[in-house]
Amino acid sequence: MLLTVNIFILLLSAISAQVAPQQNANIQDIVNTVFQVTPTATARRTGFNQIVTPEPVDPSKPLPNFTSVSGRAQCNCVPYHMCDPSTNSVTEDETFDGFGLIDLRADFNDPVCEHYLDVCCDNNRTLPTSLKPTPVENRPNRPTGCGIRNVGGVDFNITGALDNESGFGEFPWTIALLTAADSTYFCSGSLIHPRVVLTAFHCITQRAPNSFVARAGEWDTQTTRERLPYQERTIQKIIAHPQFNERNVANDFALLILSEAFVLDDHINVVCLPAQNGIPATGTNCYSTGWGKDQFGAAGRYSVIMKRVLLPIVEFNDCQNKLRGTRLGPKFALSPTFICAGGVVGIDTCQGDGGAPLSCPVGSSTDNRFVQSGIVAWGIGCNTHIPAAYANVASARDWIDGQMLTNGFDTATYTTNL
Repeated sequence: MLLTVNIFILLLSAISAQVAPQQNANIQDIVNTVFQVTPTATARRTGFNQIVTPEPVDPSKPLPNFTSVSGRAQCNCVPYHMCDPSTNSVTEDETFDGFGLIDLRADFNDPVCEHYLDVCCDNNRTLPTSLKPTPVENRPNRPTGCGIRNVGGVDFNITGALDNESGFGEFPWTIALLTAADSTYFCSGSLIHPRVVLTAFHCITQRAPNSFVARAGEWDTQTTRERLPYQERTIQKIIAHPQFNERNVANDFALLILSEAFVLDDHINVVCLPAQNGIPATGTNCYSTGWGKDQFGAAGRYSVIMKRVLLPIVEFNDCQNKLRGTRLGPKFALSPTFICAGGVVGIDTCQGDGGAPLSCPVGSSTDNRFVQSGIVAWGIGCNTHIPAAYANVASARDWIDGQMLTNGFDTATYTTNL
């Protein structure tokens, strides 16, 4: 999932023809080259902008018998959550934890069912309504609160994830930002309160609150066959960090106040935030999540399924020195409002979206709890030793708390004592 036109990795090879190399190039010149790219009308695109209306399952319509598309099996092709997983009788609600394993790439040439989220279900196991597994928060020994990653995903585990696809609801705080007019995806964010999204200010500098929406609970942008639907909310207010610097993108923070709270669920939850100046240790492996492009520029295609990429935190001075070895020049000074991650040769660090969270583990490994240490901002290069820069959330924690309290929101939703 390469970064969208508003994203953090600025591919040097892709922009060298547009911005003449110079020893001390202004970082904003480089950032603008990417941020102002307009996709051509002929670009092949997938993802959010192809969704027109949701495709909910209508339980009132009778299900035909034995409708497999391949002829290799007699079965009803129904969404996974409308087939009784029991071999004896219909499973009652809240008596099981999931639906097993789903292959993202099973039998593409000759599928039993046309869609990978449909299953081949015997007639006596086909159900008129969806089954409901035990809610995640009610499962034994399940930690509660902010930042809990649903390892492997909600409802089912996936196989065939060859392109860093995440599980459904695995990172339930990841938010998609879409234009209101046509649901075109342009950036990401994170949920820190049911009514507040944290994102990068560069994502929304030229956007009015009524021009875009926030979507929570999204996973595969080309289907609504998941048991738990996504939710959308309009934006009531944008709060930008007052010290945002247009030249070096420092203090790249913004809060989006939603018109209505998201309803938290297994696949929608808030992330934890670090304490003021609580920077993760060098080498900590953190996840960046989002729906970025598969290649840079107008020819790139948006990812259909949310991706995740694991990136190590890079020490600040080491990162600055590596950036000084690029076109930014030997005098380049990295703002302390950034942290760095990535920079491992051969690992694709060109993955993620502008505004997307960089989430790092905290506390006991058995809790699978994460704090959002970074926000995807900018970078130079791809698959090289040059790390990317992320807005340092810990440097803005006091500002975030102040804005939350001023607007009547509790800071406890994203606070952890770890």
